[in-house]
Amino acid sequence: MSLGYAEKLSFIEDVGQVGMAEFFDPSHVLQCKIEELAKMIQKSKHLVVFTGAGISTSCGIPDFRGPKGIWTLQREGKDLPKASLPFHRAMPSMTHMALVELERAGILKFVISQNVDGLHLRSGIPREKLSELHGDSFMEMCPSCGAEYLRDFEVETIGLKETSRRCSVQKCGAKLKDSVLDWEDALPPKEIDPAEKHCKMADLVLCLGTSLQITPACNLPLKCLRGGGKIVIVNLQKTPKDKKANVVIHGLVDKVVAGVMESLNMKIPPYVRIDLFQIILTQSLSGDQRFINWTLRVASVHGLTSQLPFIESIEVSFSDDQKYKDAVLDKQPFLMKRRTARNETFNIFLKVNYSDGCDSVSTQLSLPFEFKVSTEERGEIIDKETVLQSLREKAVEESSCGQSGVVERRLVSEPRSEAIVYATVTSLRTFNCQQSLLGNGDLKWKLEGSGTSRKRSRTGKRKSRALEEETKA
Repeated sequence: MSLGYAEKLSFIEDVGQVGMAEFFDPSHVLQCKIEELAKMIQKSKHLVVFTGAGISTSCGIPDFRGPKGIWTLQREGKDLPKASLPFHRAMPSMTHMALVELERAGILKFVISQNVDGLHLRSGIPREKLSELHGDSFMEMCPSCGAEYLRDFEVETIGLKETSRRCSVQKCGAKLKDSVLDWEDALPPKEIDPAEKHCKMADLVLCLGTSLQITPACNLPLKCLRGGGKIVIVNLQKTPKDKKANVVIHGLVDKVVAGVMESLNMKIPPYVRIDLFQIILTQSLSGDQRFINWTLRVASVHGLTSQLPFIESIEVSFSDDQKYKDAVLDKQPFLMKRRTARNETFNIFLKVNYSDGCDSVSTQLSLPFEFKVSTEERGEIIDKETVLQSLREKAVEESSCGQSGVVERRLVSEPRSEAIVYATVTSLRTFNCQQSLLGNGDLKWKLEGSGTSRKRSRTGKRKSRALEEETKA
């Protein structure tokens, strides 16, 4: 999880059991269990997957209770782990993308996640087939109309607090709130209700990378048992629900899922990260009508005051470099003002340099500059989804990043301004999984590119597992 997320949580003395020992099934045992799981999935009519922090550790996101987990190290008085890349640049793992393929094939019916990293949504799991029980660090929601906004930056607050932005739905405009729960917050019905419904319908619940200690979340998989459903747990540590499971697999989640996909003869799709930004060119005549005052702004599509976390700097140059000096915009907001003669035409060249965590180094764009007096306000009709799909296909075909395309264009007459929204491929991951004949924990896969437990009450405060058992006694 995000180190920032852990730091934002309210202080609580008992965070449950930490530093739990890890176990690895012998290679031949692991292979047998993988084949058994593949057969169970193949026979399943209603598969539900329940995920925890263990599916995101291979994405460079530390967990909480593992040997090197955040709370484990805190309790031992050691330095916290360092994320291998910025949280907002974390990309879905092999497991995330395998789940996408299972969903597209109609095998996987629903995903329940305890994670706040937003990687299931980024991977391509449809929102209507996903419950994010504890929220999403990149999601803002409108308490008035229910609209949701997935951001490319980590929302600054947790605990369902108001943020600095407002709902953009017409006739709404309410202040937005973050969606991540703090210790005192109850699970929202919007997330827990469909999760319960699908667990009751499930003939197979597959638990991946979770210690199954959070209540009421940890009891959700058990709801399939009454209808004759089965439970499979894939986790390196033992869990309190192991005795209820039909199969318990001690192995790396990515390794197990790779083996299952191979047994099912299914490929794991690539992950293509596409980010959006807008270029706004505003022009106005000077008082004497002889010059054009113009402003170039590169901004977030989430609002002019929002940060662009994936852009490091922008280099600006001109076709007529004898008259106009080049510029480097290296601080946000990325803004440049100039004055030119009224009848001049030229091209503005932009080199957008991406920040750490992006596979793509930069993208080059060209903007024609010509002042025209117009009273017409219009927008160009562009099929956004077609453009995005084309970019994905090109990135995979070329095994590279940096492709870009226009997905929206708006023109406003007074003051004259044009806003162009660009989509650009900033990262690419392809997965080629081969089952290793080595011991458990060794998995060979190719990543090609350019370049567990918190107690949460449904209606009130959370308790630690030990406290809950003491109360029951």
